Amino acid sequence: MADKQISLPAKLINGGIAGLIGVTCVFPIDLAKTRLQNQQNGQRVYTSMSDCLIKTVRSEGYFGMYRGAAVNLTLVTPEKAIKLAANDFFRHQLSKDGQKLTLLKEMLAGCGAGTCQVIVTTPMEML
Repeated sequence: MADKQISLPAKLINGGIAGLIGVTCVFPIDLAKTRLQNQQNGQRVYTSMSDCLIKTVRSEGYFGMYRGAAVNLTLVTPEKAIKLAANDFFRHQLSKDGQKLTLLKEMLAGCGAGTCQVIVTTPMEML
């Protein structure tokens, strides 16, 4: 199969979708963790993570596990889109004739992608 260059908009869309899927899969666990941490020592509503998730579904319905996820989805989508597209860009720039990157070059690509992501998403997080 020939190496076809994927367009930047396609990379951004793929990264955004990956971010959406990641938040969707992890958010109920994060919600349960937060609720467990917010319990007062004298009043324990939940005994475990699974107990918290079961009680949440019973009292708030299935979509209750995603209450408050809109903020995470709004922030994570551009974050992952930028990070994944930038990482691919830097990896392509650092590779020579499609050869495998050294560990140092892999790290440089990751650092460059993280820097691009932070520059764009930090102002959004401040809001």
